[in-house]
Amino acid sequence: MPAYNRRLPLPAYAPIHDMPLFTVLRGFTVWMLVTPVLMVLAAWLQWDTASASVWQGLLETVLPEYTFTSLWLCALVAIGVVSIGSVGAAAVSLFEFPGRRTLAWLMLLPLAMPAYVVAYAYTDFLQYSGPLQNWLRSHTGWQGALWPDVRSTWGAAVVLSLSLYPYVYLLCRSALSERAPQLMEAARLLGASLPRRIFRVALPLARPAIAAGLALAMMETLADFGVSSYFGVQTFSTGIYKAWLVMDNRVAAAQVSTFLLLLVAVVLWSEYRAQSRLRFVTRRGASRTNESQAFRLQGWRAALAFVLCVLPVLLGFVCPLLIMGHALWVGSQQQVLPWTAFVGWFWNSLRLGGMSAVLAVGLALVLAHGVRTRPTWWRRLSTQLAGLGYAVPGVVIVVGLLLPLSWLQQRWPDSGAGYWLTATLLGLTWAYMVRFIAVALQSVQSGYSRISLSADESARMLGSSGRDVFWRVHWPLLRPAAASALLLVWVDVMKELPATLVLRPFNTDTLAVMAYQLARDERLGEAALPSLALVIAGLLPVLLMAKAQTPRSKA
Repeated sequence: MPAYNRRLPLPAYAPIHDMPLFTVLRGFTVWMLVTPVLMVLAAWLQWDTASASVWQGLLETVLPEYTFTSLWLCALVAIGVVSIGSVGAAAVSLFEFPGRRTLAWLMLLPLAMPAYVVAYAYTDFLQYSGPLQNWLRSHTGWQGALWPDVRSTWGAAVVLSLSLYPYVYLLCRSALSERAPQLMEAARLLGASLPRRIFRVALPLARPAIAAGLALAMMETLADFGVSSYFGVQTFSTGIYKAWLVMDNRVAAAQVSTFLLLLVAVVLWSEYRAQSRLRFVTRRGASRTNESQAFRLQGWRAALAFVLCVLPVLLGFVCPLLIMGHALWVGSQQQVLPWTAFVGWFWNSLRLGGMSAVLAVGLALVLAHGVRTRPTWWRRLSTQLAGLGYAVPGVVIVVGLLLPLSWLQQRWPDSGAGYWLTATLLGLTWAYMVRFIAVALQSVQSGYSRISLSADESARMLGSSGRDVFWRVHWPLLRPAAASALLLVWVDVMKELPATLVLRPFNTDTLAVMAYQLARDERLGEAALPSLALVIAGLLPVLLMAKAQTPRSKA
């Protein structure tokens, strides 16, 4: 892209991004997306005796527990997502067995199931008073608890592993599908056995993809609030929420947030390195020939591969869906479900998601178009900074927004800043933009990468203005990417919990918030209604992703 600017003189027309309105909009967008993180870091500038006392108290009480629990949870989830995701990806990419093509996209379904919904389902089903333990005690005569309480660190790790393994599965499957069959065929012709071809050829090829998917899963684990809060696991996310709203200590919340940001930065750096190696590994190779087909499994080996692929789908999607559906049916028999309130929750989620998605896609188009037409170092850097918000946990973004608000309220009590950020949709929309604009930006930039620069050059030679180039050349080709970005952001906003829980105005309850509050109050029959609605909404982008992956999965 920089070569394009060196080869051609400055454009004779005024590009859209050089217009004053768009220049101001771009600068304001970058400032808006980076400010919450900077405000969290700026909390250390207020260091004084009181802050030192708070910091000493944190070190002596909760901080070691938060650190150990968060790292231990990440380690358990890492083992789970790598085991499930890499085994499933290797099975559907390297082997042929009955049901392989169907399982290749079915393994994506847990992405549609929010992790906290899986936690609600399994807690009700597996707890001491749940139907499974009651049935076993009544039919076997056993007494007491038959297994440890699911509301624990290991229970949270299992739930998060079942929900997040598709990150590893998607990237690992893509890496293996690119070149592994050809290289394994070459190894077979050289006399290598099947285990040697798997462990010496396929797995080293997929190692960068596994590392990249693992980093994404770790960021989601560190950002998780719903599962950790519901299970009572003392992680950084729950500690920040407790410090701000329960202890009413903004300094403690900000300082704990910086530790969480440090962990996220380490994971983000690891993901960046993994993605760099992944781009080398997945460089386009030769197309798959008839001689490099997947290895056909038969007998017990085919049955084992089928079980290893179908088990995560059953545990991560089908079983929670059936449990919540049963809870909804039982709840409807015992009491009248709040259908009228549900319509309001659904409308609030739909409205917030749609408004945020449109705004995110519009801002992503502004940022991506500026980099496309004049990719200076500042535009590229500012765009990358704007996209870092997805790696920042929602609870940290909340602290970053409310922290300067408390400063303003103390200094200028009559400023009205608190009203605009907490009593209207402004603060909530701001948090959504910081958290999810990276999703829209990635889709739009991917769409721009498929538009040849020669199209811009041809339009310029024909005398088109900057506005005409965008609307008549770029936009028709960007529509599919923009539509995908709109759908992805829409669903992500509907499922967002911590930011919505804290920043929502009065009488603006959403499906995610009510599912969390009803499940916390042990009203699972009522919580199943918004939970299932979120699952249905989450199926749309997953099916879209499965459709996009289908051509690659063909043998």
